[in-house]
Amino acid sequence: MQEKFELQKLDGIIFDLGGVILDIDYLLTEKAFEKLGISNFASLYSQAAQSGMFDDLETGKISGQLFVNHILSLLPTGISANNVISAWNAMILDFPQENLDFISLLNKEIPIFLLSNTNEIHAQCFYRKLKKLTGNSNLNSYFQKVYLSHEIQLRKPNGAVFEFVCESNNLNPQKTLFIDDSIQHIEGAKNVGLQTHHFLKGESILELF
Repeated sequence: MQEKFELQKLDGIIFDLGGVILDIDYLLTEKAFEKLGISNFASLYSQAAQSGMFDDLETGKISGQLFVNHILSLLPTGISANNVISAWNAMILDFPQENLDFISLLNKEIPIFLLSNTNEIHAQCFYRKLKKLTGNSNLNSYFQKVYLSHEIQLRKPNGAVFEFVCESNNLNPQKTLFIDDSIQHIEGAKNVGLQTHHFLKGESILELF
């Protein structure tokens, strides 16, 4: 039975994006890069652990262009930058309309926030998908505040990112719920005192409240 949370007992809710509100499939990117010629992409990048290059991309320490150029250096000649971007974005699927409708309503009842480990290439991709679906060019109208790791230069599961979001919005961590599909991020949030829900495949945010 899916856990239920009482809104009146919470100061706010922090949502993850990919795997919670936005549908993603990491395997599609792995397969796309294997087709381009990187046979060990799974060891370079995974949901649970990343190499330094991916970490740097997600914290804005390197640009999307530098990232693409580095990936090109690992690939056979003849592969284009657009091929790399397409493969990198393959994991990003769609925004279920019911998720967007639900968080729009939820944001009227309780302050909700977005905290996503992402990067400039993925952000451009999911914002294009959002605009095509809804006409909105960003997620600002759905949340009190949107925190993207490459913009704030902090990423989960580092406790500092959770403290930053809570302190910036006067949220009591003990009365703030964090929802994420990655267990290491859940553990990071627990370490700074947040309430948490590990969002599992097949669950629906519509049924959490």
